[in-house]
Amino acid sequence: MKTDKDIIKVLNRLSDHYGPQYWWSNENPISDWVTMILIQQSTGVNVEKAMVKLDGYLTVEQLQSMDIEDLQDRIRSAGFYKQKSVYIKNLINWFAEHGANFADFEEITTTDLRQELLAIKGIGPETADDILLYTFGRNVFIADQYAMRFFGRLGFGEYKSYKKMQADFTGAAEKVPLNLCREWHAVIDEHGKAFRKNKDLDESWLLAD
Repeated sequence: MKTDKDIIKVLNRLSDHYGPQYWWSNENPISDWVTMILIQQSTGVNVEKAMVKLDGYLTVEQLQSMDIEDLQDRIRSAGFYKQKSVYIKNLINWFAEHGANFADFEEITTTDLRQELLAIKGIGPETADDILLYTFGRNVFIADQYAMRFFGRLGFGEYKSYKKMQADFTGAAEKVPLNLCREWHAVIDEHGKAFRKNKDLDESWLLAD
């Protein structure tokens, strides 16, 4: 049975290897939220094209008042633009209904805040946890497909369920500083992309004593 200590050792080595990634470190959290929605089933290049067209409009007030057709036109390059425009509006409206003040969320538990986010149409488990981790500063583990495949190869278990893997890895995530927890998610995905290009990539050093 792998322990939190084993998980931390592997991910800290991976973080040291790839170095800081600074994912979603934008000073404007609303911009990060829009990116998190647009990147679903899209590519970084196509999302960037959409974000350029949204430049100057990434505030709660502007996104709320923007016509849905205008928003769709601006994000068209990211794909599924009709659905994503609704998802963006839903998330922004939820935030506005709560006063649009990040400080007001500090007293809400991570469990309760996750449930609120999951109740928003268009916000699934991974996006909800991205928001918790990068915007609200909660130590959560992002159990995406890259993480499942990575730890499966290392012998930590063949995970098929996001919820199950997150439950098993939450203890480790809660034991490290927030910035490191954020880097874990980034380097897992970066390593996953590297492995996809080279299936012979040596990973044994991550487990060495």
